[in-house]
Parts: sequence; structure tokens; C-alpha cells
Amino acid sequence: MKEARVVGVCKAKKRGVSKKNINSGLLQKDWGIVGDAHAGTNKQVSLLAREDIENAGITASPGDFAENITTGGIDLQALKIGDELQIGEAVVSITRFGKTREEMIGHSFSYQGTALLPTKGVFAKVVKGGEVKVGDRICRY
Repeated sequence: MKEARVVGVCKAKKRGVSKKNINSGLLQKDWGIVGDAHAGTNKQVSLLAREDIENAGITASPGDFAENITTGGIDLQALKIGDELQIGEAVVSITRFGKTREEMIGHSFSYQGTALLPTKGVFAKVVKGGEVKVGDRICRY
């Protein structure tokens, strides 16, 4: 794995909107990012690779696709369910990839007409809480 880093830490109080890059946030065990609308659900934390955004040919800022953590330098699609990543002080466990077709109907946020979380997003649960901030390393735990 290349030197992987956090590019954005994002949250929103409502679902169905882009998230704001807050630059640092607290990941709470078995909950998600404190203050985010998706915390406490079966998709506690969403990750999206900056490279996947660039490959889509779209200029976007962290959070524009409603992801919690924008990553750089890691192939998220190469991970497996159950893999654990240390992100800053926190540790997350990969729980799923993308969204099912049923979940996408009326429940996927799109930015400039493109929805990347359903196809390129990775979802995780928080197994060890801690602060995550832009620039933090991401590594297998």
C-alpha cells in the first residue's frame, strides 16, 4: 500500500446533502463521526478515494459526494470486509462496499449528476474511537 493519508474529514447534520469538510473529527466507537447524520447506523463511516473522484473526471472538494472520510493513496476497492484500518487515532473495520440497487433508489446523493458512494464508496464501523484529521496516515491495523 502506498503512503495513504486522510484528505478530508466531513460531516452533515442531515442526510441527502453534501457534507462539510471539518478538517478533524471524533470517531466514536460503535457510533461513527460525532455530529454526523449517519452516525449510529449500519453505515457508521463512509470512505471515498480522491483517486476515484478524479477518475470520474469531476472537480470536487472533500464531502461533495457525502462521504465522511476522503482518502488519498489507498485502493479502497482492494480491501476486504473485516479488514481494519487505523485512521489517525481511530480504528475502523470494513463492513461493506457500495450500496445495493434497492438502497440507491431515492437514497443516494449525487454531485453534479454523479453518485460515487454507491459504486466506489466503502463503509466501516468504528472499533476504536479517536480523533481523525486531514493529513493523518491510514494503515492496516
